[in-house]
Amino acid sequence: MATRRGRTAFYTRCSPERIEEIIERAGESDGGPPGTPDAVAEHDPEATRLPVPEASGLSTGVRDVLGGCGWRRPASPSDHERAGGFPDTEPATVLEIGRQLRGRGWGDACHDELVADAWQTVRDADEETTLVVNGHGNDGDAVLLASAPFEVLDGVAAVARAADIDRVVVYASADDERPVETLRTAVDDHPNLQTPLDVVTGPADYRAAEPTMAVEAIEGNHRLEARLRPPDLEDVGVHGRPTLVHTPRTLANLSVALRRKSPPASRVLTLTGDVAAPATIELPESGTISEALSAVSVEGTVKAACVGGRFGGLTRDLDVAVDPHSLSQAELGTDGTIKVLSADRCIVGFVGRLARFASEENCGRCVPCREGTTQLTDLLRDVYDGEYAPDRIAELVRVMETSSICAFGVQAARPARTAIDVFEAEFRAHADGRCPAGSCDNAIEVS
Repeated sequence: MATRRGRTAFYTRCSPERIEEIIERAGESDGGPPGTPDAVAEHDPEATRLPVPEASGLSTGVRDVLGGCGWRRPASPSDHERAGGFPDTEPATVLEIGRQLRGRGWGDACHDELVADAWQTVRDADEETTLVVNGHGNDGDAVLLASAPFEVLDGVAAVARAADIDRVVVYASADDERPVETLRTAVDDHPNLQTPLDVVTGPADYRAAEPTMAVEAIEGNHRLEARLRPPDLEDVGVHGRPTLVHTPRTLANLSVALRRKSPPASRVLTLTGDVAAPATIELPESGTISEALSAVSVEGTVKAACVGGRFGGLTRDLDVAVDPHSLSQAELGTDGTIKVLSADRCIVGFVGRLARFASEENCGRCVPCREGTTQLTDLLRDVYDGEYAPDRIAELVRVMETSSICAFGVQAARPARTAIDVFEAEFRAHADGRCPAGSCDNAIEVS
């Protein structure tokens, strides 16, 4: 991307040679875009949000929460201030906006609870309180920490004042080196952070993103285990103190809402799987999974989508809206990830690998998750031996979803359950020794 006098040129899949050409041409004074761009956007020279050209992928969705990503210098206070950042918002105004926000759809610990209710619980506590910014485990959160850290920190500053927070901890994966480095620079330069703030990294394990295990990691525990709830984290969290846990997506959404006086009706989504390159986009809540897919180049024909994270639900229906209610009604996940599965994907193999992953990565504390994921893996492996037992799988899934103590166990069986609902013919075909996708071993042994 190269900008000159209100014109921004976009270049895709650049080789080192093409990058050198663009840099060389950028110094020329002919007024045109350097090199041969794939798209050009005309815009106000003082624009504070990424201008959008009419080009495949780039024009998908909106840029309310992600507007500064890829445009403003991530750690530049002046860039953020020109975009309306660093507001000095009264706590009453923050609480008013918080009464319009729920955590579901942003990967937040609040789920269907109004975030302002959680703030009030912590504010009313008679002891030291903590705000945890859980940036672990979601690409959308990592994008915001790396590309728009001030947007997240504005939300942090607002919540800290509204909920009377004594300490802030930003928690991220040890693998997210660039987001952590950028965030630390931004923290030092943010003018409105009056609350002590620490940046803490935890293990890159998938389970370490679960809110109660994030708290365990922040406390320095080497063995991460989910915590029984109640009591909720708002009552007993980090070191036993009242604790709020929000994601960077929630806080950036709050930041934008405070500037606009109302929350943006959009969702941040990351597309992965059988695509030429993954992408993080922002889509109106009325937008559909199909519209989200227009942002990426799918490798082959779309067979299904696994929506809602590692343990999302599988669907053939791409016309489902991305708002949390519609996704939940469709038995899909709401944490903002869409994994594209092409026609070459074997559904049985896909959900089997997820079940095995869950059996290997769970914390081991509760029996329904620990034993359930192992039994589910075995039942799915049995399909390849000619034994498909849908009733046994359904009962096992029911126990896991109703008895596990944290989201890991509750969600671990969802891929298998939804896959059987939509693709049961593939399970029966495998039990008969045939893979409809043709991607398993040519000869499937059937006892």
